[in-house]
Amino acid sequence: MKYRKIGKSDIEVSEISLGCWTMGGLNYVNGVPNGWADVDEPEIKKAVAYAIENGVTHFDNADVYGNGRAERMLARALGAKSKQVIIATKIGWFPGTAANAYEPAHIRHQCEQSLINLKRDYIDIYYFHHGYFGENDVYLNDAVEVMYKLKEEGKIRVIGQSAYSHEDFIKLIPIVKPEVLQSSSNAIDDKFLPEGTPTRKLIDENSISFIAFGPVAQGLLLGKYSKENPPKFEPGDHRASAQRFTIENLEKLEPKIEALKARFGSDVAALSRAALQYLLHYKQTASVIPGFRNLEQVKVNLSSQEKPLNDDEFNFIKDLFATKEVKYN
Repeated sequence: MKYRKIGKSDIEVSEISLGCWTMGGLNYVNGVPNGWADVDEPEIKKAVAYAIENGVTHFDNADVYGNGRAERMLARALGAKSKQVIIATKIGWFPGTAANAYEPAHIRHQCEQSLINLKRDYIDIYYFHHGYFGENDVYLNDAVEVMYKLKEEGKIRVIGQSAYSHEDFIKLIPIVKPEVLQSSSNAIDDKFLPEGTPTRKLIDENSISFIAFGPVAQGLLLGKYSKENPPKFEPGDHRASAQRFTIENLEKLEPKIEALKARFGSDVAALSRAALQYLLHYKQTASVIPGFRNLEQVKVNLSSQEKPLNDDEFNFIKDLFATKEVKYN
């Protein structure tokens, strides 16, 4: 495993790390589904143990993943090894009883609750989970102030910003001054990383790192689904209404997946390597954080850790998806 530094901090993370959203299971927030199909905890524990044994040092979580369930499950899976790894979590999508999740008192409460859930004295990376700080950004300045107070108190080490558009990153980076950004990124849609894009310019100018979630596009880049085999999801699974899994989108994607198979190999490990190492080819990417449901998925994703892409392979993938016919968001 190779490791990369987070921004200007002293934190290093494994290039291939693990996202913990799946641990939260089926879930709703304010009536909106935002979970995944339930996982088997003993299988999760085996997967986490294997990951650590094979160099993974970074686990990405959030208070909204199962409304605390994922944080608590990660703590149980890590056990005494918790202090040996870098744990990230987030605030923003779970409002509790607050009018807005970015109310300063709620941020402080959720930070303390995440520490309890994770059985830790500090959070290594604490993210604002999205870029909406209320109408006219009414909560923004106070939210940033309390975040820096939590850092001064030693409850968090590094402040991060997750968002979903260039506009949000342009607005927030000068105010939040994060060491690391996080967003969805994969070969189908890598809009934040290419040279010359607004977010990439800010990343380079401010020595900020980027963490990519959804690097295998929730299985789409692994050839897991096709128009003849569209997925079916349970109520409470956020993917149930996602346009990316429609038969129309799957039909458009299939020729590109076949081209990937012809170039890199048709097995899942080969396609995983293409997807993960494509993003890691950008030096701005500190880590990719594929989700996982079992030990086998972790084994597949970690099988590419010593197999970076050469420039020709990277450009092949970039050119293949240059025409954005398949909608991811």
